[in-house]
Amino acid sequence: MTERPRIAAVILAAGQSSRYRAADPSAVSKVVATLAGKPLVRHVVEAAFAADLDPVVVVTGFAREASVAALEGLAVSFVHNLSFASGLSSSLKTGVASLPDDVAGAAILLADMPRVSGDLLHTLAAVFHDNPHASALAPNLNGQRGNPVFIRRALFDDVARLEGDVGARALLRGRSDVIDVAMDDEAVAFDVDTPDALTARDA
Repeated sequence: MTERPRIAAVILAAGQSSRYRAADPSAVSKVVATLAGKPLVRHVVEAAFAADLDPVVVVTGFAREASVAALEGLAVSFVHNLSFASGLSSSLKTGVASLPDDVAGAAILLADMPRVSGDLLHTLAAVFHDNPHASALAPNLNGQRGNPVFIRRALFDDVARLEGDVGARALLRGRSDVIDVAMDDEAVAFDVDTPDALTARDA
């Protein structure tokens, strides 16, 4: 049986959590806020491991030490984005640039999306593997693209040219070789921007 090419996970955890910390000045960073007793970023990392993504890279920036501490005991690779204040694209570029040469692509995950499960990632990864001519893949909920986005290595150079507060979905616009995977799982559209959003989902 032919071994499938590796798909990495790049988890973006470098943001300043401005809206979250404005609502809760005592918060260090939203990515280490807890849901069901576990930091948000840890939920995301564990889902990546459950889906057999390899390697799992976490991009740190703001509140770096807290993010690293939240992932104690997990075999993740950390890469620090010194330019985290310049916007999301700098973290995406930092993470992708750190990947080994033998990965075929990467799943780009946001550390504030804790409802994305290993099963969901496994489903998306299987579609990505089965469509090697597609440059990218995104889940689609009710006609809207969500996260995570999977990108093929062929787009890594395009990632390097991104600027500002944009993520991987910016690469998909206008392309005809992108697969949209229809889903009914709201996890692909749910992120935590405020403490209220977190509390509402902590059941």
